[in-house]
Amino acid sequence: MKFEELNISPEILSRIRDSGFRELTHIQEKCMREILEGRDVVGQAETGSGKTLAFTLPILDKIRLDGGLQTLVLTPTRELCIQVTEVFQEFGKKLGVKTISVYGGVGIEPQIRNLRNAHVVVGTPGRTLDHISRKTIDLKNVRFLVLDETDKMLDMGFIDDVEKIIRHVPRDRQTLMFSATVSDDVQRIARKHLRNPLFVRTKPLVDEGKLKQVYYDIYKQHDKFSLLVHLLKKHNSGLSIVFCGTRKETDVVVKNLRRQGVNALAIHGGMGQDKRLKSLDALKKQKIDVLVATDVAARGLDIKNVTHVYNYDVPKTPKDYIHRIGRTARAGEKGVAVTLLTERDHDNFRRVQSDEKLRIELAEYPKFKRIPFFRERSKASNRRTNGFDKHRRR
Repeated sequence: MKFEELNISPEILSRIRDSGFRELTHIQEKCMREILEGRDVVGQAETGSGKTLAFTLPILDKIRLDGGLQTLVLTPTRELCIQVTEVFQEFGKKLGVKTISVYGGVGIEPQIRNLRNAHVVVGTPGRTLDHISRKTIDLKNVRFLVLDETDKMLDMGFIDDVEKIIRHVPRDRQTLMFSATVSDDVQRIARKHLRNPLFVRTKPLVDEGKLKQVYYDIYKQHDKFSLLVHLLKKHNSGLSIVFCGTRKETDVVVKNLRRQGVNALAIHGGMGQDKRLKSLDALKKQKIDVLVATDVAARGLDIKNVTHVYNYDVPKTPKDYIHRIGRTARAGEKGVAVTLLTERDHDNFRRVQSDEKLRIELAEYPKFKRIPFFRERSKASNRRTNGFDKHRRR
């Protein structure tokens, strides 16, 4: 189906053509016409499926420039908030639609000033609720409410904040929910806040026939990083994502990778906003070879050309594992998911393998060079060792 078959404005169609889009993706074809007709929708769709355009374009088509703030989009993370804002801005600029993002970790005063003239606000639940309590955001004219990555907002414990925000939005509105999974809790929220919604499920983006899943059973804990470097340098085409369990581990792994000449950047929730934006920009412009990330920070980001996913720390559940490996083997391309398993990871790995649909094969243990893994020491000794202790290795 082509975009020209939809009843949307010529200005939006022109911008779509300029962006190189010709045909609708599966999720867009399933729900855009219904969204344009005003129906509430629950869409089960993965990142990269085109779901953001599926709700952005119909909303932009209906915005009235003299109507004040008419759209509120809630996202679980700052990174996704920025990404969705950029899509609204890209397609709404020539229409005169002003979109702003509101999220924590940055000053609130510029947001307060920008809110006065906004037509669309994309926000994280915490900062949006903060603006509501300060009375710096007026939601009385909101006609469109979007809950993006609803399952992740549930996982992160934001649902109480979301419920509080919804109480401030007019009941006579169109509500759209998008989620990678539609659990019982997601369905409960839909039944409570949506009116006769259309439920849409899309085809999986990952081609399981082209996804190879392997794990390495590592004998010694401190060999883990050495094996990672060996594999990254052996398979250095395209982008690799390395998942770590904590923010601290993410930072330490990135610093050690750089010491080994690997072009890597980190992204996690504890980073300052400038560094996060730098990482996102480098990612978008394909200036890096390896992204080291936590699950939360990477969730919702549309990351292209990922050939390998490495579980440096094993996820705790099959669901988290599936979210991670779903970053590769997309759009007909081959991909590899690698899990680095040490003795401390066995319990988590058994939980992951409890999903009988997963087929993770034991890989042959390769020969590789042992290299030092530097860990940060206490602040008191930073001056003597430049912040690292080469004798403490994993």
